[in-house]
Amino acid sequence: MWIADNWKDYEVIDCSRGEKLERWGSYILVRPDPQVIWDTPRRERGWKQRNGHYHRSQKGGGQWEFFDLPQQWQIHYGALTFNLKPFSFKHTGLFPEQAVNWDWFGEKIRQAGRPMKVLNLFAYTGGATLAAAAAGASVTHVDASKGMVTWAKENALSSGLGEAPIRWIVDDCVKFVEREIRRGSRYDAVIMDPPSYGRGPKGEIWKIEDAIHPLVRLCAQLLTEKPLFFLINSYTTGLQPAVLAYLLGTELKGLGGAVTAEEIGLPVTASGLILPCGASGRWEGI
Repeated sequence: MWIADNWKDYEVIDCSRGEKLERWGSYILVRPDPQVIWDTPRRERGWKQRNGHYHRSQKGGGQWEFFDLPQQWQIHYGALTFNLKPFSFKHTGLFPEQAVNWDWFGEKIRQAGRPMKVLNLFAYTGGATLAAAAAGASVTHVDASKGMVTWAKENALSSGLGEAPIRWIVDDCVKFVEREIRRGSRYDAVIMDPPSYGRGPKGEIWKIEDAIHPLVRLCAQLLTEKPLFFLINSYTTGLQPAVLAYLLGTELKGLGGAVTAEEIGLPVTASGLILPCGASGRWEGI
């Protein structure tokens, strides 16, 4: 398992009975997590002294309960700064487990010794975009949500990357890739973090089981002659690391290189165990 264990401003303190107790900077949140199927004693004081608690409804969705939480606050990861706020369906605007991938490809970009062009699809609030830009890459950031792209720009400004070579694109990811192929655009690396289900800005429907393999195939056409890496993240139940490895190995086999795939996770302070948080597949050039 690849573990995001370099955080100072974020911590999974404990997890029990379908929920996790987290520290986001100075604030304590309780949020649901479908992986937490165990019932262990809740001895950490944060369970009762939380700043915010997202309660899942049995009918689907849920709602936040706030005790003492600002509308927005910041946390840091190395030189990066992220603006957080509680919003729809338990989220805060950041997936801390992805830091293990930021560290991996950031080091690859820094060691490449040449200019790097990175395409980040389903780019959300820009964690991977900022990590790649901070390492010296030029990044094209694509997301179908205008609000998410605006949020990512705010994170770039807060991280001192307001003038970094980042293209901000609000578009359906598949249609954007198809246009880039027609334009003859090329990228040294591709990052994608597709949702299980989603809609594009014009109502385009995305179902990961149907759409992920065709998109990987399309993105392979955008790679330069000597690409650096291709990263796929997944939070979809049933899309195991081996499936991601197979997708990458099938579509990039003509490029050589190496494919690896693992679960990603976060350390839990109270137990010393690792909370699984999805899966990642990585192809890296030789």
